[in-house]
Amino acid sequence: MGGQACVLYGAAQFSRGLDLAVLADASNLARIRDAMQDLGAEVVAVPPFDAVFLERGHAVHFRCNHPEAAGLRVDVMARMRGVDAFATLWERRTVLATPDGETWDVMALADLVRAKKTQRDKDWPMIRALVEADYFACTAEPSPDRVRLWLRELRTTSLLVEVASRHPGLAAEEAVTRPSLEAAIKADAGALAGFLMQEEQHERAMDAAYWKPLKAELEQLRHARTPRAPN
Repeated sequence: MGGQACVLYGAAQFSRGLDLAVLADASNLARIRDAMQDLGAEVVAVPPFDAVFLERGHAVHFRCNHPEAAGLRVDVMARMRGVDAFATLWERRTVLATPDGETWDVMALADLVRAKKTQRDKDWPMIRALVEADYFACTAEPSPDRVRLWLRELRTTSLLVEVASRHPGLAAEEAVTRPSLEAAIKADAGALAGFLMQEEQHERAMDAAYWKPLKAELEQLRHARTPRAPN
């Protein structure tokens, strides 16, 4: 669900880590512990690897020490802001095959885009690249669902105007929930750029509000773990 997923979708060339969306039940977490043990992985900082923290929305960070994966960071999450529960994500997942025949269960593109609507600067160019890559790969004969995805998530003014022009009926329907499409339908690139910036600012603010109590909890955990100096 992170950089490696973006690589598999063709929107990135390299990622230094592996981000996993997981089902936080006891048996599954036991399997993850076994896998991390095989990788010689240790939890980095806080929180600890525990279902309680995963269910609250925290990410647990591992650093691998196995010689074949030395330094690899693995981040594990069970809940994300604005993203459906794991069972739904699993049902909608995309199964991709690599040239050597391996298969990967990857978060569906629409879910991955939603997961990346954060306050981090690096995520917004990636959202744009992800949806653009899908658009250019499938523009010849797109399904209605794919067109709706583009109308909901494209962040490139010229492409949004183009899609709205080619699919006016769907654009009018989607404009009910994405007002910026009104500007795309009118081919008003200047107004559309302003709407897209407002969308990004709104999502960044929502993400900051979501993480505020979680960050406060992390600070409490750090203070509790830090040894106190003797009097």
